[in-house]
Amino acid sequence: MNTKLIAKNPTAYHNYDIKEKLEAGIVLTGTEIKSIRTGKVNLKDSYATIKNGECFIYGMHISPYEFGNIYNKDPLRDRKLLLSKREIFKLYGMIKKQGYTLVPISLYFKGSLVKVELGIGMGKKLYDKRQDIAKKDAEMKMKKALMNDQKGRL
Repeated sequence: MNTKLIAKNPTAYHNYDIKEKLEAGIVLTGTEIKSIRTGKVNLKDSYATIKNGECFIYGMHISPYEFGNIYNKDPLRDRKLLLSKREIFKLYGMIKKQGYTLVPISLYFKGSLVKVELGIGMGKKLYDKRQDIAKKDAEMKMKKALMNDQKGRL
């Protein structure tokens, strides 16, 4: 099935060490879907958690649809994620026992349905973030050096 990316969470991989990924459906209203189709969604400060045996996403901002008038919902309302019971029990165990966090990584269309890609990961410490930045910087320098070396040979 064809997928079309709507939004990505820019801080997900920077702040968390993602161990596993999971796809979930999301419960939305009509005006929210119309607003998502225009790309007016932000995942930056969002997170997911399990409450009363159901999974919810918090802090996902979907701007009100400009032609929606009275049918618009609160842009920051909690939205239910659609997962099977087995997936919810597995996630609940990981969150409670091992200290993992559920982080929305991206929002995309799969066919005509909106899906959320959740990442299960641990929060990074400041020194981990510094190590990742230093590693990326070293890789960039090596690529540049290789490119310059190859240009010199031509």
